[in-house]
Amino acid sequence: MQTDIHTHTTFSDGSDLSTMVGAAEDAGLNGIGLTDHCIVTADAFGRRSKYDLVETYERRRELIETVRTDVDVSLYDATEMSYVERDVDAIREFLRTADFDYTVGSVHFAGEYDYTSDAPYVDVSAEARRAAVERYYDAVVSLVESELFDVLGHLDLPERLETLRGHSRPNDYDRVATALAASRTVPEVNAGRINRSLGRLHPNPSMFSRFEDHGVEFVLGSDSHRPDELTDRVPALQASIDDATIELVEINEVLA
Repeated sequence: MQTDIHTHTTFSDGSDLSTMVGAAEDAGLNGIGLTDHCIVTADAFGRRSKYDLVETYERRRELIETVRTDVDVSLYDATEMSYVERDVDAIREFLRTADFDYTVGSVHFAGEYDYTSDAPYVDVSAEARRAAVERYYDAVVSLVESELFDVLGHLDLPERLETLRGHSRPNDYDRVATALAASRTVPEVNAGRINRSLGRLHPNPSMFSRFEDHGVEFVLGSDSHRPDELTDRVPALQASIDDATIELVEINEVLA
């Protein structure tokens, strides 16, 4: 594993930027993508002010340039953008203005549904949970088809929630794989829950063949928010995909 394409700093909900870069060096990486969360417009879940990279990306860029002079690892000035279908025009305009090295697009909420908390789904029926999951994959396909992003982040996020886990179906992965096969967007293998309750990668490794059948390639991201997460997840991620049949590419190949 040469580059971890997905990490977070204090410019969103992660740790000190220099510390994260140091952890990448400790992990033996050649590159690290600094992909702080970004939400372009206000959302129903009140996250705009917390993930305000719209206002701070230039300050972060200056810090990246300062840190870059003192390290051997390559630093990517990137972002993880929350995709909201109604905000496509605003997202496109901001990404054009900010001109990041690359962008990760992720669905964290869609319509009335939030995919970051179990709370909304505790007392609802299996049918309602399935409807929430189906709406998620609708949004993921829309994200891919928008061609706004270089990378698709954690493409089966509902699996992180105990209330929604197991409600994703093979057809959902097929839909995403079909969209990716026709797009420039490359999905990531994400290790954000590999050592936590989910205990595996995103996407579900049992679904890798669905993407292999469509010739879809992947990049690798730890989704780390702390330096200890990065140093733990990078080797675990590498070990988990060593025997996988999916095709892997480096982010510089995606951007070429």
